[in-house]
Amino acid sequence: MTESQTDRPSDRYSHGHHESVVNQHARRRAEVDASILLPHLRPGMRLLDCGCGPGTITAGLARRVAPGETIGLDLVPDVLERAREHCEREGIDHARFVVGDVYALEFADESFDVVYANQLLQHLTDPVAALREMRRVMRSGGYLCVRDSDYATMCPSPKFPEFDEWNRLYHAVCYANQAEPDAGRELPHWVRRAGFGEVELLPNVVALDADDARIWGRAWSQRILHSSVAEHALEYGLADQAALDRISEGWMRWSRSEAIFYMYAQMGIIARR
Repeated sequence: MTESQTDRPSDRYSHGHHESVVNQHARRRAEVDASILLPHLRPGMRLLDCGCGPGTITAGLARRVAPGETIGLDLVPDVLERAREHCEREGIDHARFVVGDVYALEFADESFDVVYANQLLQHLTDPVAALREMRRVMRSGGYLCVRDSDYATMCPSPKFPEFDEWNRLYHAVCYANQAEPDAGRELPHWVRRAGFGEVELLPNVVALDADDARIWGRAWSQRILHSSVAEHALEYGLADQAALDRISEGWMRWSRSEAIFYMYAQMGIIARR
């Protein structure tokens, strides 16, 4: 391990693990959220998924590297149990899930062919330290794949006034947690600072139309009331309950719009050790 217990950053996860958050994360799949990595995967590779959450992406990655071992890592045992249940339903028996600290991975140097992290670095107080630890456990010639959103690029149609209030509040909560909500634009710099020389930039635009956009809007109408975003906003004095209620109603009203669309930018990176 590269850091002592006392040296590890103390992070607060801005989203938290309320059901409204985990259910939305469980909609993710490797075919979409790890599409830039899939062409590089081969049977027999050993893969680590950092911040795996409910494991729906991990399952798809595990299929690609079978019979190689896939390990999903997260901080929350309850979420990992959900990941195990998902893999069991999918008939995947060569993936395992462990509680772990991305700043101090309990794995030997150069023990993975692939390290993957989706929407993780935006929540960390020291993403470069985490990336250096990921690099440590990668074998020479191994692949790093990281992907993060840029919240400043998020835009809905039709426009609604509560969205701007939500976006300002979300940024304020993340900054209070010493995290970077616009991590997508920072990824190239972070990855290079962590010691990766060969870096491929693979940006994309997420476009949510019709029902997918409505699901996003309904989820955020609940997340702004019940997730850690709400808890931290109240704790830090960044909003009162009336403001959260107003933003929630704005999201719900938007989700009922007849013509609805939502898009934002993400940055994906493939790097070699």
